[in-house]
Amino acid sequence: MDITLTVELEEIINQKIGSGQFNSASEVIGAGLRLLNQWDQLRLEELKLEIAKGVASLNRGEGMPLDVEAIKAEGRKRLAERSGGSNGTSHHFA
Repeated sequence: MDITLTVELEEIINQKIGSGQFNSASEVIGAGLRLLNQWDQLRLEELKLEIAKGVASLNRGEGMPLDVEAIKAEGRKRLAERSGGSNGTSHHFA
């Protein structure tokens, strides 16, 4: 595998090797990838926890009905405000 790194990343790798923490660039990159994987797993667990909280809230009857038409109307209103009102063209969003 051929990898191109920025000068800053190369400096970090060299610092880690120079400090004696790692013996090679491969070890530094491997450690970084393991940490990235752990971070991804933690994020996934946090998302699952938030989903479970939301489901529990809905099960307790704390949810609000979804008014799709009101959401679309608000979106159209914001779009019109952002574009400065009607410019003579018609847009229809379903």
